Parts: sequence; structure tokens; C-alpha cells
Amino acid sequence: MTTFAVAHLHAVRMGPAIAEYLERIDATLAPFGGRFVLHGEPIEPLEGSFEGDLVIIAFPDRASARAWYRSPAYQAILPLRRENAEGAVFFVDTVGSDHRATDILR
Repeated sequence: MTTFAVAHLHAVRMGPAIAEYLERIDATLAPFGGRFVLHGEPIEPLEGSFEGDLVIIAFPDRASARAWYRSPAYQAILPLRRENAEGAVFFVDTVGSDHRATDILR
């Protein structure tokens, strides 16, 4: 089942460190089958408000996502983001194509 690594980032301080992070992250994703699905595209709020940037990276499964996050290559660049952006980062699994809203009631 596909797992998404999701980041809701705000207070991003653009500069050389973030540029370096962006230049290096793609190479960290490739060995784990990671690919960007959404990367800071403009959001159209329908209800409530939303500030910041949303980033979503898809991985084949949770094990691949965890392995990427824990990899020496990603850990080497992680401080570049952490020191220059605030926000929440988490993993979430997708649901199957047969999922229905009421499935969560079980």
C-alpha cells in the first residue's frame, strides 16, 4: 500500500541552506522509490484557512518511507530543512480502491 510522506511547512527561510536541501533531496528519494506528488503548489482553500506549503512524497510502502527518512543520505541534509523551516512532517498510508467512508466505523 502506498505511503505518503507529508510536510506542512511554514516560516520557510529561503536561502543557501534550503537551496542545497532542494538540490540534494531527489537523490535521496530514488533508492527508495520515492517521488514528489505535490511540492508547494498553490492551494485553493474551500473551508477554513491554510498557510504555508504542502509537500507530499509517495513511496511504495511504509517500510520504504521509513528507510528513506532514516537513511544516511537524507539524515545528512535534514538539518538544512529543520534549521530553515517549521512545520509538521508525518507518514500516512493510502486506502484501497474499494474503501468506503463507513469502513472507519468498523
